[in-house]
Amino acid sequence: MEHKLNRRSLLAAAGLGAAPLAAQIKRDWSGQNPVRYPDPDIVVIDKRFNKYKLGNTPIQRLHTGCLWAEGPAWSGVGRYLLWSDIPNNIQLRWTEETGHVSVFRNPAGNSNGNTFDWEGRQISCEHGTRKVTRYEHNGSVTVLAERFNGKLLNAPNDAVVGPDGAIWFTDPGYGSLMWYEGNKGSLELKEAVYRIDKSGKIEKATDEIFKPNGICFSPDYKKIYVADTGATHYPEAPKVIKVWDINGSKLTNGKVFCSMKLDNTGEGLADGIRCDVDGNIWASAGWVGENYDGVHIFAPDGQRIGQIRLPEICSNVAFGGSKRNRMFMTGSQSLYSVYVETQGAHFC
Repeated sequence: MEHKLNRRSLLAAAGLGAAPLAAQIKRDWSGQNPVRYPDPDIVVIDKRFNKYKLGNTPIQRLHTGCLWAEGPAWSGVGRYLLWSDIPNNIQLRWTEETGHVSVFRNPAGNSNGNTFDWEGRQISCEHGTRKVTRYEHNGSVTVLAERFNGKLLNAPNDAVVGPDGAIWFTDPGYGSLMWYEGNKGSLELKEAVYRIDKSGKIEKATDEIFKPNGICFSPDYKKIYVADTGATHYPEAPKVIKVWDINGSKLTNGKVFCSMKLDNTGEGLADGIRCDVDGNIWASAGWVGENYDGVHIFAPDGQRIGQIRLPEICSNVAFGGSKRNRMFMTGSQSLYSVYVETQGAHFC
């Protein structure tokens, strides 16, 4: 190490090698020692990402102390970011006005993914209860889904709401595979994506995927994207994000949208995903390490164009803020955010 530092010092003195040396400086996430602009952890891979990268904004750590942070969702009315800490069985809230973090719900059914419907009601995917629930304005809780064809759901994971009010959710079963994130028990159903219509009818949209995880719509609601994390339990499962055409209550023409392999850096997993107004997919990524974990941004053609590098595995993402131009990211133990020059495609 001493030899390398001396060599870099000599190169720097000659006007060379300064950037590699700077890259080795450990970042202070407390905010007490601000990062120099442009933030080196907002990475342009393809020139198309220059449109979305701001040169004078930092990645910020807003909170830490969770065990496994997940399911961020933005409340436009309340101006707060809601997210789950699954093992601690709570939901947390960060308020935009003050930056204060508080416990929002305890217990929370070991909730994972959260979203809001068109009436502003919170919808949660609960690992511990194997249910999809809705929190009503009067404080009561409505169970939207618990069984399919008479069998218990595995452990709903993430959900989105369509323009017709139908709720689409994934059911990979992670919360039933361990005590840590729910209640351990057998999986009674093939992992699948489901749709709940306005009447409450539940239909299977597709099971052409190993373990469906994060889910989002294209800007025009004609396509749906789903992250496959099946490699955690199926050796043959590809580490990809898939896309389908929406055909009523069914999904058709399923195909691979993108691979999570990043050149020679590694091949991790995408988890939570969101789409922006231009059709780019912002995917949480992790389980590789430095220079990989964080958020990967894919253009509509499936090509990776940028990265937001985090010091932790990123589990999920959500657009929020008063202009929907702030990317919130749940890391393993923390909540992060960064402003970007685009907006989330959807409110729900």
